[in-house]
Amino acid sequence: MNYKKLGNTDLKVSTICLGTMTWGEQNTQNEGFEQMDYALDQGVNFWDTAEIYSVPPREETFGHTETIIGNWFEKTKKRDKVILASKVCGPMREYVRGGENQFGEKNIAEALEGSLGRLKTDCIDLYQLHWPERKTNFFGKLGYEHVDSNEWTRFEDILGNLKKFIDQGKIKYVGVSNETPWGLSKYLELSKDKNLPRMLSVQNPYNLLNRTYEIGLAEISIREQAGLLAYSPLACGYLSGKYRNKQLPKNSRMERDGDFWTRYAKPNTDKAIDTYYEIAKKNKLDLTQMSLKFLEIQPFVTSVIIGATSMEQLKTNIESVNINLTEDIINEINEVQKTYPNPCP
Repeated sequence: MNYKKLGNTDLKVSTICLGTMTWGEQNTQNEGFEQMDYALDQGVNFWDTAEIYSVPPREETFGHTETIIGNWFEKTKKRDKVILASKVCGPMREYVRGGENQFGEKNIAEALEGSLGRLKTDCIDLYQLHWPERKTNFFGKLGYEHVDSNEWTRFEDILGNLKKFIDQGKIKYVGVSNETPWGLSKYLELSKDKNLPRMLSVQNPYNLLNRTYEIGLAEISIREQAGLLAYSPLACGYLSGKYRNKQLPKNSRMERDGDFWTRYAKPNTDKAIDTYYEIAKKNKLDLTQMSLKFLEIQPFVTSVIIGATSMEQLKTNIESVNINLTEDIINEINEVQKTYPNPCP
């Protein structure tokens, strides 16, 4: 396994992060336990979850993934072996604290205490804001429309709220998710000027079908030591090749919840994937592993968040750290991006 520092800390996290959002939906608790056992044995010390998991989010499964992880901690007594990340959601459905803004002190406190209880731990190593409260571009939205409103919690207040929990020992570090270049820059500016907690990471989508992170956020990640935790690195499984030629494997995410996962059903998706597949085939590489390795080696990436519904997938994903991409292969991958730029942004 490979490791990189989290932000400007001395904390070394595995460059493969164990994603967990299918546990409690597509995966049972026992399957989650098996994944955690195997990942830890392979040197994966960084795990990511969220209060709203499992996904697709539903009221009846709210918090189920955290509960599974907490049960594993209780059973194995290995909490100290894991760098644990979780998230407080932004405004969403009414069943989550009324569906309004979530980053005020009261709601963050309620969210954090809920996560700590389900996870059966006293402290979360990296606590992230799952998506912004303000009206901005995330979850694939293009075409920014400015809404100047005072309805969202100000960044200074959010950082102040998070500081209280850091001071209480309930959080070690903080990060953002689904954030914009302006948002990350503003958080970093305030943390420096006001001596407030520093955002150490950005959990945003990044894969061979969506390299938009490179446009504005990559430079900030490198210069400010706030690296990317790349989610959806296989584009919901599309970059494994399993949906090629209109295939729809039984119990796959697209077969189960295709109406929810529409972000990769775009005009040039198949053309780009087929071209990446041919590159992998020509170079005797597994398409999944080639896709993951390309992300891992980027200088602005701290860790790649993998998600698997089978042990076979998990093993393939983790073993991606051991392959090598030559300069020629990287150039070929970049040529596809030029031909089909960000087909699924």
